Amino acid sequence: MTSPDIYYIAGPMTGYVDFNYPAFEAKAAELREAGKSVISPAEIHPAEPLMPTDWYLRRDLAVLVLCSHIVFLPGWKSSKGSQLEHHVATALGMSITYPEGEAL
Repeated sequence: MTSPDIYYIAGPMTGYVDFNYPAFEAKAAELREAGKSVISPAEIHPAEPLMPTDWYLRRDLAVLVLCSHIVFLPGWKSSKGSQLEHHVATALGMSITYPEGEAL
């Protein structure tokens, strides 16, 4: 069961300075300014490069399935994690927002 109107932010992290957290933080602030409830992976766990990728994915997917909307950041198509999140969001019938110029 999804909670109504909770937005999950998805985007690339690996290989980005500060794991792309500034982009996640900016999008979260934008959505909250618009009155939206937001879950951001950048807020779920600290940028800790010592943990394996699957550790992060498991935590992220556990909260993704509770959301009703997913918002992708620029560059999401190059991220294996974001591609998986896209697959899950599509399978669950979530509302999907793509960055300008990056829709499927």
